[in-house]
Amino acid sequence: MGALLYMVQDKIYIYGKHALTEALKNRPKAVKKVFLAPQMDDPALRTLVKESGVHEAILGAGSVPQEAGGASHQGVVAVISQKELMVPYDEFVEGLVASPDTALVLLNELQDPHNVGAVIRSAAAFGIAGVLIPEHDQAPVTGAVVKVSAGMAFRVPLVAIGNTNHTLRDLKERGFWVYGLAGEGSNPLTKEAFTVPTVFVLGNEARGIREKTRELCDVLISIPMHPRCESLNAAASMAVTLSTWSAQHPTALTDTL
Repeated sequence: MGALLYMVQDKIYIYGKHALTEALKNRPKAVKKVFLAPQMDDPALRTLVKESGVHEAILGAGSVPQEAGGASHQGVVAVISQKELMVPYDEFVEGLVASPDTALVLLNELQDPHNVGAVIRSAAAFGIAGVLIPEHDQAPVTGAVVKVSAGMAFRVPLVAIGNTNHTLRDLKERGFWVYGLAGEGSNPLTKEAFTVPTVFVLGNEARGIREKTRELCDVLISIPMHPRCESLNAAASMAVTLSTWSAQHPTALTDTL
């Protein structure tokens, strides 16, 4: 089950039992209010809501914005803070203990929310430490993103960054090696040895990685594929890349972030 979100400034409305459970278990401080229908019969979820200490109200007509309606809410709607869902870069990086088993994903002007959500889901599956999302010229976290992520948007740190190139320079100074995904890259993914903290940069669906950002990449990697297929879409390319990385770093699949 996925989640639907509707954002009004900083408010995000999440719908459904699964969405609320993921939020309360993984990002409880971001949950600001919970609306439960009187007939909602899920004792475990009601207990989780009470234990979290979040303000609870009755879900009824007019309790949530009309434009946010239409979702299959299962008698559960919650309000979370978009700002508190996203982790500021400075806070995230200062608390990050980087090792050769550390990898990050940086999105560089992706526009399709389905790609963003799929990348977040892959990041969760393969033990990635965080997904870095620019504040401008980038599809933000939306209902489609969270739905496609299957709730993983509440599990993987989503890191708000300002200037992409400044962020990459800072990570390089901290010992990270930057890999750009590029179809024309001369370094095959399958032959790359990931021996240091790593950042994978994924560019725009049509234009790829911006030129100035490309210049900051230490290596441009490509995915070997059958000649009958010209390319993979952005999300699929990242999934293959992260799977290849994790095969070299099996502890990333077992470590608790």
